[in-house]
Amino acid sequence: MIVDTLANAEKYVGLHKHFQKAFEFIRSKDWNAVEPGKFPIQGDELHAAVSLKDGYKTNDAKFEAHNHYIDIQVCPAGSEKIGWKPLKDCKNPKTAYDPEKDVTFYNDQPETYFDLHEGQFAIFFPEDVHAPMIGEGKIRKLVVKVKL
Repeated sequence: MIVDTLANAEKYVGLHKHFQKAFEFIRSKDWNAVEPGKFPIQGDELHAAVSLKDGYKTNDAKFEAHNHYIDIQVCPAGSEKIGWKPLKDCKNPKTAYDPEKDVTFYNDQPETYFDLHEGQFAIFFPEDVHAPMIGEGKIRKLVVKVKL
């Protein structure tokens, strides 16, 4: 997992062949003015979604991991709390792996929580189980999916 500011995004473009394009896409719009929906970028290699949903209570957040995609998550305004735990320490899957949605949900609980603020991003690799969208009221979220 990586957490940093968008001002430092260039430090991470060498980690994956699609990160440069992903961060260019993130910087391309005012995501607060964009309606929720899906955004194709480069076929199944790189795509994004904007959501605007009620935040979860800490114990109700979906705790998830992905096998074939890296998430770059951005909170365009305000903040949200995110839970995290290494996949190797999660022993209690809630669902079987769904290959169509590339997700497994877990009953385990995060061991670490952090706040993601406007101007920041978090990168979650397949070994990072994460519980996003924790907070009060509506949370706007941009997630860019980067295929491994």
